[in-house]
Amino acid sequence: MGAVERAVVVYDCDTERAAAVADALRLLDLEPLLIDHAALMRTMIQSPNSRQALLIGDVEDAPDWREIGHALRGYLSDVRVVAYGTSAVADQVIAAAGTTRVTRLPFPFKNSALAAALRGPATSLAAASDVRMPTGSSTVIRDVARLIRQVAVHDSSVLVLGESGTGKELVARAIHDSSPRRQRPFVAINCGAIPAELLESELFGHEKGSFTGAVTARKGRFEIAEGGTLFLDEIGDMSLPMQVKLLRVLQERVFERVGNHVPTRCNVRIIAATHRNLEDSIRRGTFREDLFYRLNVFPIELPSLRARIEDLGALFADFVEHNQAEGRGRVQVSAAALRALQEYSWPGNVRELGNLIERLSILSPDRVVRVRELPLKYQPTGWQPEDEVESQAERAGEVAAAAELLPELQPSAVEALNAVDEDWNAVGSASLSRLPPDGLDLKEHMYNIERALIQQALDRAGGTVAHAARLLNLRRTTLVEKLRKFDLAVSEEATEL
Repeated sequence: MGAVERAVVVYDCDTERAAAVADALRLLDLEPLLIDHAALMRTMIQSPNSRQALLIGDVEDAPDWREIGHALRGYLSDVRVVAYGTSAVADQVIAAAGTTRVTRLPFPFKNSALAAALRGPATSLAAASDVRMPTGSSTVIRDVARLIRQVAVHDSSVLVLGESGTGKELVARAIHDSSPRRQRPFVAINCGAIPAELLESELFGHEKGSFTGAVTARKGRFEIAEGGTLFLDEIGDMSLPMQVKLLRVLQERVFERVGNHVPTRCNVRIIAATHRNLEDSIRRGTFREDLFYRLNVFPIELPSLRARIEDLGALFADFVEHNQAEGRGRVQVSAAALRALQEYSWPGNVRELGNLIERLSILSPDRVVRVRELPLKYQPTGWQPEDEVESQAERAGEVAAAAELLPELQPSAVEALNAVDEDWNAVGSASLSRLPPDGLDLKEHMYNIERALIQQALDRAGGTVAHAARLLNLRRTTLVEKLRKFDLAVSEEATEL
């Protein structure tokens, strides 16, 4: 019984090579079990726990990789896989089982290499730690993340629903990146952005001369995504004739290039998305009911931003980090500004928030943005500038809250910001509001005011140039140039902070 329990299945249409692999396995005290395509699933399913590994060489014709993948990810999840045939077959095996479980081993191989490939337990497919899930800790978004993890390991079609801008493509990518297909292509196409007469060519490809402008043959998205995931965004905008052709592909897993009647098999996972209510579209006759049920195997509904407004702070921080990575400034907001953003309805959802933060990172880099500096539509109705800070204590709370949200603000900068409005008002009323009877030298006057304000900012910031720059809403490098212009001395160490 011991030899049978250590059996290794060898699936290879090259009988001579299969025999050589069997001899190598016997030298390793393993029992080879040579099978053909017809016996593969039956043999593996009958007693999966008795199989130590599956070795796949080359295969005849086109096996059902979906069936093989389903078996490998389900009741054969502990079986190690070695692909030693051509690279094309190895790619299909990897797409079916996942790279964490498949070892490429070019033939002929040494016995030591085969032994190493068969050593150790199979690795779980579902634990991809680098998958980017939707940001947030609200109950609804945690439920979305749970659904993503549950469906990712299966090949079921997924329909992602939600308003525009909620992050439907992010969900599709998370499903792909968590799936056994993650090493294969993720291909996205917006069905609503391509004219109906061109969409067939985009999806299925075309042959040279098949229509005016087809000067060369071209692969379609189904071919490009082979072994991976095809994301059909805005599927609700697809024309009815194109829906019929897509339905056939989903049912039969074959397609034809435009201008070519030879069917081509495809192995792709379909994830579709729409902001439309497809059931309403079915009633209006603009969407096929049979296609809807084919796509709606596993629906995931994304909430609007206003339905999970408690996630706004986390989303804000995410976008800030993204903008910094793109070379833009780090935008910060006061607590009052954050509350104002939380009261906004966000019709453009997460996409609108990302656009706002990018705009603020350009207009107000590396400083705290207050309510009065937000675009007008984000300011609460009836809000007045004097409403933002009513007292010194409240001002301290506002800036401290901003420092907690975006921790780059240090205590010295917080203290300086607490008093900057009051001192600015004093300087303004004393120096700028009255013109002397005999006039003045405006250039010299402005020179003196600017120099005095820079000196005050340096004093309040303890000589730290970076903090003084925040008080003056300047970049640090700009302030360093002005220090040289006004011959204001600071330590070399301070200019580096």
